[in-house]
Amino acid sequence: MYCKVDISDPAQITAAVAKTCAAYGGIDFLSHNAGFSGPTLPVVDNDPATWAKVVEVNLTGTFYLAHAIVPVMQKKGFGRIINMASLAGKEGTPNASAYSAAKAGVIGFTKSLSKELALTDIRVNCIAPAAVKTAILDQMTPEFVQVMIDKSPMKRLGTIEETARLVMWLSSEDCTFNTGAVFDLSGGRATY
Repeated sequence: MYCKVDISDPAQITAAVAKTCAAYGGIDFLSHNAGFSGPTLPVVDNDPATWAKVVEVNLTGTFYLAHAIVPVMQKKGFGRIINMASLAGKEGTPNASAYSAAKAGVIGFTKSLSKELALTDIRVNCIAPAAVKTAILDQMTPEFVQVMIDKSPMKRLGTIEETARLVMWLSSEDCTFNTGAVFDLSGGRATY
């Protein structure tokens, strides 16, 4: 089964959750990768409507998903939530202020929600990757992508497969004592 969802539309999320629960009897884990980087521009050149859309997709959409799915997990008594943040949310990326701010918000949201659910068997963590070879890079100039590659000690982009392996562990029953954590996936770039 497949549900295509606009993460900024709570009605679409609610419908997809209902469809998923009907088909599978619940939801054990949530890992979402919806992202919108917006243009790479200085703050003073950024359009306020575009800023709002970047925050809506990356941060508010993360809230909408949790708002719809956490009750399903609470009813079952088990769940794993993996939010996709970004190294930009930890470091701040010049000319990507909306994206950096939204992803920093995802990190804060993850930590907050994990503490709300700490006494349950629902774990909430996030991954903060550096640049991973995905379609979001198509929203950026090649020069901007190269700057991100050059910052990596490994001098390359991450892969979807590398990210997926971390998501699989975080969504498993083996992930029992990790909650509220930010897992860097940065090719050695992360400095804290």
